[in-house]
Amino acid sequence: MACLQRASPALKEILLKLYNAEKPMEIDHHLYEFGSVEYHIQSSASNPHFTYLSISTPLLSNQVLPPYGISYYTTEMVKALCSEVVEIVEPAKDGYQLTLQLNFTKIPHGKDSAKVITEISTVQSVILSSQLKEMLQNVNSHDAFQGMYKPIKLVYHPREPFFVIKQTQRIVAVFPMRFKEKSDVIIATAFFQELMDVGSLDKWAKAPPCTWAPIPPPELRGEPFEDLNTNGGFVSFDISSRHIEGKRLEKTVWSLLNFYAYVKYHVKCTRGFIQRRMRKRLDRLVEVLHKTNSEEDEQIKQDQDAGCGRMRRLVRPSKYHILKRRYGNLKNQIKKIRSRIKIHGFGQFRRRWLKIPKFSSSMGYKKLD
Repeated sequence: MACLQRASPALKEILLKLYNAEKPMEIDHHLYEFGSVEYHIQSSASNPHFTYLSISTPLLSNQVLPPYGISYYTTEMVKALCSEVVEIVEPAKDGYQLTLQLNFTKIPHGKDSAKVITEISTVQSVILSSQLKEMLQNVNSHDAFQGMYKPIKLVYHPREPFFVIKQTQRIVAVFPMRFKEKSDVIIATAFFQELMDVGSLDKWAKAPPCTWAPIPPPELRGEPFEDLNTNGGFVSFDISSRHIEGKRLEKTVWSLLNFYAYVKYHVKCTRGFIQRRMRKRLDRLVEVLHKTNSEEDEQIKQDQDAGCGRMRRLVRPSKYHILKRRYGNLKNQIKKIRSRIKIHGFGQFRRRWLKIPKFSSSMGYKKLD
């Protein structure tokens, strides 16, 4: 699952360690993230001022981008990170798409050093986001047919592809949703319904409209069956020209790349919330049981200790009366704490999708005497 942070935490930690080292360090380290992103960090003790960072990352799509390497637009975006500190080495090292030379002597001291290194650690997110920016801005017009463009399949994660379709006045991003557990499908479906309802409010009129459907949208007709085989339906966003203008382009691109990660994060948090509520309710039931048992033992002890100054025979209550007294209070306590676990959005989902249809007959019936 993609990380919601732009900067790589592991890469940032290694670069900070090299920068803050009191003595020059000899390092030749390979770092892997998400199973397909590879970093190679090299630093020599004889020349501690320069560190070489090589990166290999899969391309989002081979339909509109070169099969290997990065485009000129992406190169310019990487150079804009920290032009004084970062320098692109050409050609890149074998097996990598990009090699950077980092000059630590030009990094300012103090708190600004951490900001600069954090900015350098975002190189992988810059490469991916620049690729998507280039697709949104420069879609091949030769693929157009009657105002429609061929869908572009983007693979940010091997098992989580999504599609981008550029039309005459809008761009449609379609996400096929897949989940392993049936409970995750229910939680995600309720979330998508809530997302549609919130997006229809006037408060969020400027946000891209969101639609969810259990079947593929018309824009994906003709795509391979394995890409359309889902159990969570399809989520679509209609992106207009105002959403990709100026600074909004960066936010839109990053939101599209991390939509899968955000949905999984929401499902995981909701599942954890339900489990915590269930454990809390179980603890309350156990507490009621212990309280009932202690009250029963105390009552029996009081009956045994009670006396009026004369000998009397203790009448032991029957098993039926003991059970009736023990579980009478338990039943009342359970009735008090019995309540539904409320999850935001589930009520509306139940009213909309789980209604029992009412049937009426046009034939009249007469009661027979």
